[in-house]
Formats: sequence, C-alpha cells, structure tokens
Amino acid sequence: MSPINKVIINKDTKTNPIWIMRQAGRYLPEFREIRKENPDFIKLCLNEELSSEITLQPLKRFDLDAAIIFSDILMLPYGLNQKVEFKKNFGPQLGNLNLNEINKLDEIDFIKKIYPTYKAINLVKNNKLTDNKNTIGFIGAPWTLLVYMINKHSPKLKLKDNFFKDNFLINRLLIILEKFLKIHIKNQIENGADVIQIFDSWAGLLDEKDLPNYVYIPTLNLVEYIKTFKIPVICFPRNIKNYKNFCDIVKPDVICIDYEVSPHQIRKEIKIPVQGGMDPKILLTSKENLKKETIKYLELFKDHPYIFNLGHGVLPETDPNMMDYLVKTVKDY
Repeated sequence: MSPINKVIINKDTKTNPIWIMRQAGRYLPEFREIRKENPDFIKLCLNEELSSEITLQPLKRFDLDAAIIFSDILMLPYGLNQKVEFKKNFGPQLGNLNLNEINKLDEIDFIKKIYPTYKAINLVKNNKLTDNKNTIGFIGAPWTLLVYMINKHSPKLKLKDNFFKDNFLINRLLIILEKFLKIHIKNQIENGADVIQIFDSWAGLLDEKDLPNYVYIPTLNLVEYIKTFKIPVICFPRNIKNYKNFCDIVKPDVICIDYEVSPHQIRKEIKIPVQGGMDPKILLTSKENLKKETIKYLELFKDHPYIFNLGHGVLPETDPNMMDYLVKTVKDY
C-alpha cells in the first residue's frame, strides 16, 4: 500500500508522506526549457507526451509520494468550448460565455476535446517512477469554475459587481458543471488516477450564508460520486473560514488546509486526515527556517493522520534545492 493510502485508508500516523501542489512546473529549470519551446499553455497541457514528462520531472529529482498530473482546472471550461488563454503576467483570460453553445455540447465532444489529459494520466500511471506512489487527478470545484467562467479572469480580491445578477445563468451553469465534472472525474479514474483532489481556490470569496448553495452542496455531490469508485477524495476549499463545517457536511476523505488557518485549531476540530498548511513563502527563506516550520507541522500532527503539503502551490521563484531539503526533512522526521 502506498504511503498516502496508509494515511488516508488506515489512518496511519507513523507514516509521513509528502507531495506538493504545483510540484511540476515553473520553479524547475527542466520545465522552463519545455515551456520556452511551448508558449501556448493549453496546447502544452494537451500534449500527452510532454504533460506526462512534466508530471514526472519532480519525481526524478525528489522522493515524493505522488505524481499530480500537469494540467489545469480550466481545461473544463475549455472542454465546454469557452475560449481559455493564459497571458504572461496576467493569468487566465476567458472568452464570452454562450449557454446555447454549451447546452448543445455532448459527452463525446467534451471528452474528445481534452482527451490527451487522460492519455497523459495513463502514461504517468504506467511509468516505473510511480510504483507504490499515487497518481493524483484533479478538478476545480463548481464554485471556482463558475467564478472563472462568469468573471472571465482571476477575481484576485473580489468578484465583479454584477456577478450574482443573472440567477438563471448561475443555476444553469452549476447543473452543467456537475454533469461535465463527473465525466472528467470518471475519465481520469479510468485512466489511472487513484486519488482525486478538488480545488476550490475561490471558496474564500463567499459569505457564510452563501456557502451551502455554492460550495457545500455542489462539492458534496462530486465527493459522493468519487466515492462510488472506491478511491479517496481530497478537498481544498481555500480560505474558507470554517473548515469544520465543511468537513461535517461535505465529508471528504482528506481536508487540505491553506496557510491562513491556524493548524492548532484544525488539529483540535478536525477528525479526518489533514493535508497541507505550510506557507509556500517559507521555501524562499533559509534552510534553518524551513526545517523549523516543517517540523512544527509534523510535530503538531504527529498523532493525527497527516500528509505533508503546502497551503498553496510552489512559488515560481523557489530554489529546487530548498524543495529537496524540504522533502528530506519530512522523510527523515
């Protein structure tokens, strides 16, 4: 059994597995080489040979316990024929939303459009580097995808003023998103993903009163669906104020926490396995500080099933040597 499965399924507290969000990507020189030759981000995600190679790059360097497929949560709106492009120093930019077009789309069209993602997962799963390691697939949560599709770019701090004005559009989109997210999940699992993580990057933008409609219920539907495949599901509702409520209602197998939340409070309130927490900026400081912060999390969760990760993705300016030091610190603990 893989170290991550020991923690999730057996609730093992003696094992300290580690994988890192965005472990494949911008901080690795070998990734930058590929990126230079492939400026179109979406096309790169849809090149199964390259995206599987990128996924495996960190496993060649570091003793990580999982591969997470190199892709993007916005492959879903792309698969729904909304224009998606990534602009340098700006981030994602989405085109106009045409409900009539989306309504006409069937499952086969959608799968065909993003099929290389599933082939890449298959290549990763069947590579020797992932023996006794997990292959993680992922999706964006319905709320976060809704934000991108209506807002058309990262909301950074707030949603556009008239975001909630078209109730019909929002409710219709939530139904469509649930349908196609299930298709996306099923295809990832059938091609070898043995854990699914749900990223709700913009959960923190909502008021408490809006969480049931936009976060709890839509995410719960997907969590229950993933569980029918008998594989674990990790939820990352970033910057949500009440992780305990989320866990009680949505019931993921693992809760991934961000670096704004108190890990002490999480340790006290959360019964299920926990993942993540450390601020990615710690990797930009000194080795002494990195070790101190890493040990802090490992000590705090030493009697609780815990998967080491960061409270968000690796920053592009991270030195790979610091990543190496982090992995070794966790493994030597």
